[in-house]
Amino acid sequence: MSTANETLHPNNFPKLHNAAWPGVVGKGGEDNDPPIELDTLLDLTAAAEVDGRKFDGVDLFLFDPHVSIDATDAELESLAERVRSRGLVIGSVVAPVWPPTGGGSAAGGPEEVELFLTQVRKACEIGRKLRELSIRPYGVIRIDSAMGPADWAKDPEANQSRIADTFKAAADIAEEYNEQLAAEGEICWGGMHSWRHMVDLLERVGRPERLGFQADMAHTLLYLMGYNSPEDALLPEDFDWSDTAKKQEALKKLTHALRPWTIDFHVAQNDGTVHGTGSHDKTGRHCLPDAPGGKLDIATDAGFWLRDEHGDVLKTIRHICWDGCMFPNSVMHKSDTWNSILAAMLSVQDAHGWQE
Repeated sequence: MSTANETLHPNNFPKLHNAAWPGVVGKGGEDNDPPIELDTLLDLTAAAEVDGRKFDGVDLFLFDPHVSIDATDAELESLAERVRSRGLVIGSVVAPVWPPTGGGSAAGGPEEVELFLTQVRKACEIGRKLRELSIRPYGVIRIDSAMGPADWAKDPEANQSRIADTFKAAADIAEEYNEQLAAEGEICWGGMHSWRHMVDLLERVGRPERLGFQADMAHTLLYLMGYNSPEDALLPEDFDWSDTAKKQEALKKLTHALRPWTIDFHVAQNDGTVHGTGSHDKTGRHCLPDAPGGKLDIATDAGFWLRDEHGDVLKTIRHICWDGCMFPNSVMHKSDTWNSILAAMLSVQDAHGWQE
């Protein structure tokens, strides 16, 4: 006998996750909100409920004060219990590959590359241990180039080649741990700052079984607009956002190129502008699902990533995650915020999900 919420929302895949890193990314420093503790974010995630449905899990940033990249086995066991006790699981985790977090540029010298790869190895180690603790049934290790577009542009060919070599070495590490790496498509990372350069990088690495693409709806919208790479824009600078057909045509071209590589997916809203706080460089502005000026029809536009060219559900993404980077703490502490986000996530699952 079906319950009311099963009738309203019959699909149970892809699983619905909330990201914990908005409590850390863009926080701290002068005139910025302080970090939000992981336990607080776990509580807010677990408390959200819409039509009897709740979040299934969380995605994590492997960096203090949430989860140390050098976490001990005892600390990881404690983490697993804290997540499990709230009825959640862990999915994808972010490797702290940037210089401020102990890493180094993927296009840097030998010492920087070694720091980058060390962080990848540590993240893969944690990922494997969390799987062994039966708290992480799916998910990837997220990485990026850890260099800005301006530095990349000083020698595009050499830098793209160096990043590809570093990513190949990272893929070798991932294979040791039976993990997958997902390169985040975001305009603030050199060599990944446009959809053409992102496809080029993935092809140069050529390890789809170990290195794929993470599509975030907020960031990939800026791919359409050509931020940081005007020559790769798929929409004109003065684009009229009421022209839904033209936006969808651009999304079809974008997703045709990147969907075959996509192994991790973020649901998000964007108002077509860039934004950055703290030490986080300017990037896609994450907005609340119903924010005024939002350019995405979340449920419809997610389908360009989650369905194939024939409109069939792919079933390759086991979980989807909401990324609310750089929301003010005052917004993040409101229960209504997470209920609204969960409702948006459910709309994607309803439209492009399946039952198992």
